[in-house]
Amino acid sequence: MTDASGSQPGDDTPVDTGVALTRREAADARRAVEAGELPPAFHTQIRAARSEFESQVAHARAEFDQANERIKERTGRDLLVAILIALGLGAVLVGSLIFLKWIFVLFALGAAILGIFELGRALQGAGRRVDVVPQLTAGTLLVLAGLLQEEWLHWVALFFAVAFVIVWRMMAQMIAKDARTYADVLSDVLIAGFVQLYVPFFASLAVLLLRQPHGEWWVLAFIIVVVASDTGAYATGLLLGRHPMAPKISPKKTWEGFAGAMLAAVLAGVLLALFMLGLPWWAGLVIGVLILVTATVGDLGESMVKRDLGIKDMSSWLPGHGGVLDRLDSILPSAAAALALYYLLYPLAVI
Repeated sequence: MTDASGSQPGDDTPVDTGVALTRREAADARRAVEAGELPPAFHTQIRAARSEFESQVAHARAEFDQANERIKERTGRDLLVAILIALGLGAVLVGSLIFLKWIFVLFALGAAILGIFELGRALQGAGRRVDVVPQLTAGTLLVLAGLLQEEWLHWVALFFAVAFVIVWRMMAQMIAKDARTYADVLSDVLIAGFVQLYVPFFASLAVLLLRQPHGEWWVLAFIIVVVASDTGAYATGLLLGRHPMAPKISPKKTWEGFAGAMLAAVLAGVLLALFMLGLPWWAGLVIGVLILVTATVGDLGESMVKRDLGIKDMSSWLPGHGGVLDRLDSILPSAAAALALYYLLYPLAVI
């Protein structure tokens, strides 16, 4: 028997099918929410958003890789790796100078030892006779001599370090009794003294500066100026570099890069003088210019040594940078300039 609507008695089927489906979907949605489940449409939106995000990330990564490859092709360096390593080393350096400055002595000693070892191995690879163990021994003592209270003893230590490695080389040559020519022996002797003057002596000057009143801030300041100079030269040279500065020594260095280095070094020097060293602005100008000159000379000098040895980097210990000396080439000679500037300008400081 049917009623007026045509349904059997007791049949729960609704009259309006569309309305029934809508109610059923709403009930299902409520049960899904109560059960912690999400409707299929929401999952679809999530998947679409995730796909869009992954696509954007992949596109950005592809663009970065292409830019990094262009930079690597032009500079020979992996930019991302170089930045990460530089930030890590910078954090250790700044932390040692600010929180416990004597840790910097270990930092300088370690850098000098690695630098001597790198340079010695590179020279040996070019056929030079370099006594690495005596060089390391003399270099270690020379760096630590920067801690001596009597500064004249530091210069005595330099004399004995150079004399020690030279005499060692001459004695070793006498014992060898090979057919090495006089010119080669003389070259080996001069190189022995050069290694001590170039790496541990300059490192010892940084230690000597550290030992002065407020010396840690001066060490930090001259390193910041060197880094600013290198960064300014790198960025400006990469973007605008057209005219080579010293094509026979370092073809990738340009006058545009040097201009960027000068701007960065002077700006950093003035800011550091005013806000960290307690000096007048013009003193910061002097600091920036002088450190720029020594950093540039050090960079070009190491490039000339590497070109003479027929190598691109001193080693591959620091990915994206090359060797330890490849990072210290601008810093080492700048330590001498910073120490001289300290003696000249520190009396003007208001700290």
